[in-house]
Amino acid sequence: MNYTPLEELKNAWIFKHKSLPLAPADLNKIKPMQATRANTLWDTFISKQVDHPDFFKKGDWAFNQANWIDTANWERDWDSEKTELPELILEYITWDNNTVVYFCSARNNIIETTWAIFKRCWKNFLFMDDGTILMGKKRKETVQFLSNGTFKIGSKG
Repeated sequence: MNYTPLEELKNAWIFKHKSLPLAPADLNKIKPMQATRANTLWDTFISKQVDHPDFFKKGDWAFNQANWIDTANWERDWDSEKTELPELILEYITWDNNTVVYFCSARNNIIETTWAIFKRCWKNFLFMDDGTILMGKKRKETVQFLSNGTFKIGSKG
């Protein structure tokens, strides 16, 4: 088994917050990875050097500013009644709705879902905004959400 039940996720409350209710069908498609699988994915696609986005360093593709092409604010949209992701993300990420995505908070904390589910539930996910990387399976485009209310779009190096 590659996944942990959502209820066992340390931060499972983000998907059950009263102000941002999620449909049971969406909750069923939000799949926290078991630590061993998360570690493998992190080592393969994020970093073999560090465990958390706060510590990216030279040699990590996410540390290289040349891999990031634009920055904007996500927090204004999050605080608003608007339900869509910020426009810049939707313009940059043109994945099919069934594209598998990984929401990577730390080496041992990665959640798998689909692009459609992430787009619908992005406000819940962004309760975890401390440098988290969003990437699509077999896709080069990526987004990093920062705790200062901004995000960066770019490509995995």
